[in-house]
Amino acid sequence: MNKLKQPDGSMRERAYRHIQRKISSRELTAGAPVSELPIANELGISRTPTREAIRQLAAEGLLEEIPGRGAYVPRLSHSDIADLYDLREALELHAVRKLARQSIGSADLAKLQSVADEVLVLIRALEASGRAILNPEQMERFESSDIAFHMTLAHLAGNERILRILNQVRQVVRIFARRHAGHDRRSLEQIYQDHRDVLEAIVRHQSDEAAAVLARHIQNSRRERLDQYEQWEREAEAAAGNPFAVR
Repeated sequence: MNKLKQPDGSMRERAYRHIQRKISSRELTAGAPVSELPIANELGISRTPTREAIRQLAAEGLLEEIPGRGAYVPRLSHSDIADLYDLREALELHAVRKLARQSIGSADLAKLQSVADEVLVLIRALEASGRAILNPEQMERFESSDIAFHMTLAHLAGNERILRILNQVRQVVRIFARRHAGHDRRSLEQIYQDHRDVLEAIVRHQSDEAAAVLARHIQNSRRERLDQYEQWEREAEAAAGNPFAVR
């Protein structure tokens, strides 16, 4: 007996989630082309629902369609990164001020502390390895725990709209900006201390102090991302001017 044919909507959803997963896992990196035929072949579906999925992702900003060239995974510009960090700072500071004015339960506090302590685990692992910076796998762990800490703060503040927007902003920066180089011990210790200071200010209901620490923390991250982008631009320009330069 022949299998029932899947509705186009179901196949479009499969293609949409498949491409989205490949982008979020960095299997498809910034600048990579996304074509209908390879995706359709991977999933064993026709090109029509794949094309529709690509258009949907382009409409949401996860892909960029260039006339005559097709769809590509976008790369954030310097101003894109700055704008996203400005938005992140405004939303997170509002959330942490609100949270500091509330009473946080012991279970929620323990959860936040547990997430923050994951950075300590990475510091010990780095020290034991003898390396200067985290390796790519450890950076994945760091990024996951860092996002979890900030998203938990926003969640506990009780504004689901802010949480959704922040999650989108963090994921866009993580996926499309230049990949962050591995953190060294000094950077990890500063990040851990910032997280601890934010928690202590929240427990003491010091909303201004919590917001000030978090603002400094986000601004440091913003500066690192922009410095990294500028370094990449300089390297790209040097490589373009010298065909023998190592890329």
